[in-house]
Order: sequence, then structure tokens, then C-alpha cells
Amino acid sequence: MAGEVTAPGADGRPLKVAVLGGGPGGLYAAALLKRLDPAREITVWERNAPDDTFGFGVVLSDETLGGIEHADPVVYRALQAEFVRWDDIDIVHRGRTLTSGGHGFAALGRRRLLAILHERCRSLGVRLVFRTEAPPAAELARDHDLVIAADGLHSTTRTAHADVFRPRLTTHRCRYIWLSAGFALDAFRFEIADTGRGIAQLHAYPYARPSATLPRASSGAPRPELDRPGEPAEGASTVIVEMREEVWRANGLDALDEHASAAWCAELFAGSLRGRPLRTNNSAWIAFRTVVNERWSHGRIVLLGDAAHTAHFSIGSGTKLAVEDALALAACLREQPALPEALAAYEAERRPVVASTQRAARASLAWFEDLATYTGQPPHQFAFNLLTRSRRVTHDNLRLRDAEFTEAVAAEAGVPGGTPPMFTPFRLRGLTLRNRVVVSPMDMYSADGAGTPGDFHLVHLGARALGGAGLVMTEMVCVSPEGRITPACTGLYTPEHERAWRRITDFVHTQAPGTALGLQLGHSGRKGSTRRMWEGIDQPLPEGNWPVVAASPLPYRPGVNQIPHALTTSELGAVREQFTRAAARAARAGFDLLELHCAHGYLLSGFLSPLTNRRTDAYGGSLAGRLRFPLEVFDAVREQWPSDRPMTVRISATDWAEGGTTPEDAMALAAAFAEHGADAIDVSTGQVVSDERPDFGRSYQTPFADRIRNTLGVPVIAVGAISSWDDVNSLILAGRTDLCALARPHLYDPHWTLHAAAEQGYAGPGAPWPLPYQAGSRTPPTGRTDAPKPRLTLH
Repeated sequence: MAGEVTAPGADGRPLKVAVLGGGPGGLYAAALLKRLDPAREITVWERNAPDDTFGFGVVLSDETLGGIEHADPVVYRALQAEFVRWDDIDIVHRGRTLTSGGHGFAALGRRRLLAILHERCRSLGVRLVFRTEAPPAAELARDHDLVIAADGLHSTTRTAHADVFRPRLTTHRCRYIWLSAGFALDAFRFEIADTGRGIAQLHAYPYARPSATLPRASSGAPRPELDRPGEPAEGASTVIVEMREEVWRANGLDALDEHASAAWCAELFAGSLRGRPLRTNNSAWIAFRTVVNERWSHGRIVLLGDAAHTAHFSIGSGTKLAVEDALALAACLREQPALPEALAAYEAERRPVVASTQRAARASLAWFEDLATYTGQPPHQFAFNLLTRSRRVTHDNLRLRDAEFTEAVAAEAGVPGGTPPMFTPFRLRGLTLRNRVVVSPMDMYSADGAGTPGDFHLVHLGARALGGAGLVMTEMVCVSPEGRITPACTGLYTPEHERAWRRITDFVHTQAPGTALGLQLGHSGRKGSTRRMWEGIDQPLPEGNWPVVAASPLPYRPGVNQIPHALTTSELGAVREQFTRAAARAARAGFDLLELHCAHGYLLSGFLSPLTNRRTDAYGGSLAGRLRFPLEVFDAVREQWPSDRPMTVRISATDWAEGGTTPEDAMALAAAFAEHGADAIDVSTGQVVSDERPDFGRSYQTPFADRIRNTLGVPVIAVGAISSWDDVNSLILAGRTDLCALARPHLYDPHWTLHAAAEQGYAGPGAPWPLPYQAGSRTPPTGRTDAPKPRLTLH
């Protein structure tokens, strides 16, 4: 039991708090709570000795330090006296070192951080209990008002109450080891090394300055409170060595103890380490685990730091998140009238911040897991790719930090001076796109009942074509009446459809010369015969439903949608003919590009996914069998489509559901379509099954496109919450995609691309303004806005 929850101090007595775990987060929470109310009784339980710790250096951001400065100037000043600061990042790859500046790191030894927090806690009257296992959180909750479980990655509290916290722990694919070098590097250093059995990487940064640079007392004598037992006179650096699990095993590191492992790492990275040995501290090869909890509190018990969440060390976030948790918890306990409200406010405030950090951390760790994919990139592009891997550092951000470095990256990539990467041309077969922006296909549900596009489509697509994108895509255009999603979806199966589309392509080519117009061709499959999105997405029509077909008789939503008819072999041939006839009409209608829709659970996608294809004939079973019909359709369409015009294929690279399409499947799908003549793969995800669990976030689908492009060398279109021109520039220059497709931004602003050019001061051939609009090509002036005050200012 977690104990009855009452308002803190409601009975007139001070709050009684137990903190489980003497790491930075737990200690800082104790100090803040005691500082805010000296009458509080606060005890910190730590099973290790005061100077026992794992790892070496700790990195904190300026943002975190700012929060500490506002909340506790004493701790801030002590940290300031200790910090090693540096601006540069060195990236060593294939014997070449490239340096990017302006990054602003601050680090100190973990022992020093703990010593500062120990002293602060003692000076405030916090009781510190070392070398003692704390009683279980539930037991402490019986006679404490609050139990803060800061007991780390292997939290016994989280395990004991797993039924409430509902943790999800994900173990990742690399092994890494924490070590230390006996001198201070002058930059954050990444080095890539080929072990002969695979790639290994070094992450290293200074955390202790040489003794000669330590602050001195006014008398000129060394300050004894800054003595760092065990740290060499030349300073110290954290050194982390990481590699894929299979590389670790292939090098025999699974059989080495920590000292032999340190010697092996020192030899591999002897250049960066200046031939020096590496020190250990209970160092072991471990695989990183991401911790996510559905809940962070249970009665009087609350999780903090690694007990609640973890984020990969490559973005330096563990201690930062724990300290920020402590700041938020202290603030919420001060602001809220009762404990339940305080803990709810704490979680509401911290959860979105942590989720954003974890998304960035997952992107970063995935980049390092797939590091071998990028080692063939040109040196500057590789360095830029590494620096922007988490999507928190972007092209524009990096240009502000180090314009010279960013310009060198662009020059190596052949980007003309003064041109943002997004405004460089790209060629697909006989079509040259003037820039890298694509208006993504978006269903408008605005055709007449016969599937004919009308004035709405002329204005909708014409406006986006005038808006400057290199390629404007139609919604999914259906190959038959029964292949529509809704009665308001467009088709291309009658002469009237062809004439209506020709009217639109003529307008685009005449009024927006240089803009390409692409047609997405598809069949709804089991997701057909439904209402328009705003009337009830994926819900059957109230009347007038038509039979639906699919690879297998599996409804999209059991009990809601129809059970589809499983297409027979002869019926597959008829559907294939519908696609080829529509492709011939599309060519006559004047489209510049054709995309075959094999994603999102529609008919062709339903053949590709093992979750929706349960056939036992030649069109099911293995991936080759599941690919058979979509490839037959592609080949038939490619034969009809003019040879000088490009064809692309949209795929769902994951179903976001257990047992669905795997990353390896996605690679095989892309490779198969490319081998059959696809000029680019449009890499989307999901919408295949109704019980999917997408990992939403900024640019969340781009890693799937990235992997296909950099593994197979196939041009790709990236999609998925790409919302800013800065994102587009970053993705293009890093070599993660060739084109970027944006949907919602183009609904918000039909002239998104032209406005992106204006905001970047670009007026070149990649984004020409239509003559009638040229007077609006400069950004209008705006009024003054005042920045908000800091959220966590504690007095």
C-alpha cells in the first residue's frame, strides 16, 4: 500500500519526505524541498558509500543550469567553479578530423557533483543515510507524506509496483562501456574506427581541468574544497566506446574483463587518446535500456529520474532530466494545495518534455546503431549528419553556431552559395524538379458522386502549384468505382475523369510553369465504402455501401467494417487491368509523375503486410509471395506509363503493430520495386491495421526513408511531421532523403514553399514567385512580442 494521500502539511506539521537513491536527482530534490521549507523532515537513503559512483563525467546544458541558478544560487555557484566548458565538437572519420564550433557544453566529474550536493544537503539539514538499503517504498509511505523513488534504472520501487506504473523497458542493439582518460580533451570528440570486424565509435569529452587551471583563493593558494582525489594533474575526460552487439561479440569483447576491455579500447583509439591508457570504474559492457512508464506516481510514491525514464547518453540527458525533474517536483509541491494535485501537475509538466527528449534520444541511438550505413558519405556530409542526428540540432541552428562549417558542408554537396539546400534541383528520369519540396497526397473527399474532380480540385491543386513546391501530388485517385474510399473520392476510370484532370494539369503547366504535377494511383481495398473523414473516419456509409475486396477476408475494424471478399486469381487480373487503363488515362491527361499507392492498408498494401495477407496461394505466405501482385501491377503500369516520365511507389515501412512489416521487410520491398524500375520510394508508415501504436513525433517517419536511401542507394521521399523549412534543409543536406513531402503545412499555407524562400532571403530559380504575386515576395513586418518569464523561479 502507498498510504492514504492527504494534503502536505494539512494537519499543521511539516512535510516528512523519504528519498530513495542518492544520485543527483534525488539529492537535488531533497535540497530544494528542504530549502523551500526548513521545517521539513527529509531523509535520503543511499545503499552505496558517499564517494561510490559509476561513470565519470556529467554534462549539463545551459538551460538546466539556468533552472538551478534561479532555484538555488548556492549550488549554482559551486557548479560554476567546477565546470569544464568547451564549444567545439571534433569528428574523426577515415583519418580526417572536422571541427564544428559554437556548441556550448559544460561538464564536471560525477563525484564532484555528488560532493557538492552532499554538502548542500548537509548544510540545509537533510539527513543522509549511506551504506544502507532503504525500506521498501510502500513501507516508508506509511509514515512519510512523500516517497521520492530516485532509485535509478534498476528501480526496485518501479518493479514492486509495476502493476501501477506499467513500465516498458526496451533493450537496444549496441554495447557500450564507460571509461576515463587521464587528460582533458579540448573538445567533445567523436571518432569512428573500423575494428576489422565492424564499426566501433568513441564518444569523449573533458570533465576535469588540469590542476593549473583550477580557480585559486585570493591568497593565490589552491582551494582545498576543489581538490579532486584520484583525478590526474592533466585533467580527465569521459570516454565511452560503443558498437553493435554482433561487432562486440566478433571482437571477443564478451570474454574480456573490464581491464582487458579498457586496454583493447585504448589501442583501438590510440590516436585520440594520445597513446594513453584508459581507467575503469566498475566498467562493464552493457546494452542501453529505454525506460517508459505509463504512470509516475502511486499514492504517496513518485518516480524521478532514471526510475521514471531514460534517454540515451549520446544526447547527454540522464542527469539533466533528473535535475529538471527535481526542479519541477519542488515547484509543483509549492504551488499545489494537496499532494495528488502536486504529483499530477509534476507529471503533466514533465511528461511532454521527457517524451520529446526520448524521441530525440531514440533518433540519436538509432543513428549510432546504423552507423555503418553512413560511413561511405563524404566527410562533411557525414559530420553534418552526425551533428543533426537527433533532430535537435538543425541546419539553421548549426549555421548560427558555425556558419563556416555549414557552408563547407553545402559546398561539398554542390549547393550553390546563398542557396538553401531545399532549393536545389533534383532529377527523376526525364523530369527535373526545381526544388526538393513535395505537396504530399491528401484525400479531399470533394469529388462529385461519380468520382469526377471539379472546381475545388482545380483551386486546391492550382493554389499549391502556384505556392512554389517542386512537385504537387494529387490525392489517391481510384481505379474503379468500388476502389474508392468514399463516394466523394476522385477516380480515373471514365473519359469524363480524364477530361477533368486534363483541365487541372493544363492550368498548372500554364499558370505555374516549372511545377510538376503527380498522380497517386490506388485502390481502397478493405478500407473502402466509408464516410468522408469529417463524417466519421473509417465508418461504413449509412446507406449505399458497396462490397469491398482485399487479399484476405479480414475486416479493417472487426464488428465495424465489412468483411472483404478475398480476390481470386482471375479477379486479380481484372484489378490489374483497371490500374493499367487508369495509367494510360493519366498519361493522356498530362501528369508528369505517377505514384503507385502500396501503403496505408489499401488494396496493394494489404497484400504486402503479413497482418492483412493470410493467403495460402502464390500471392501470400513469404514476402516474395506477398510482393507478387503489387509487382505485377507495377510492371503493368510501368509498361503503360511513358518511359521518360518517372514512377514512384509509396510503401508503409512499418505497421506499428506486432507481427507486421519489419525494417528488413521494408528494405526488401523498396529493393524489389527499385529493381522493377521505380525511380523513387515514397516512405510512409502505418495505417495498415486499426490497432497500430505509432511513435508520433517530429519527423518521426524519416528514419525509415533514411535507412532505405543510405543502404540501398535508392532515391526516397520522406514524409511524416516534417513541418519546417529548417527540417527540410537539414534532412536534404544530411543525405537522409532526396525529397520531403509535407501535407498539413500546405493546408495551413498553400504558399509554404515561397514563404520559406522569403524567410530565408532566397530569390533564386528554385522558388520563383508568380508574376502577379511578386509584390508579396518580402516578409511583411510584424509587431513586437515579449518572451515569457522563466517557468521555474524559486525564491
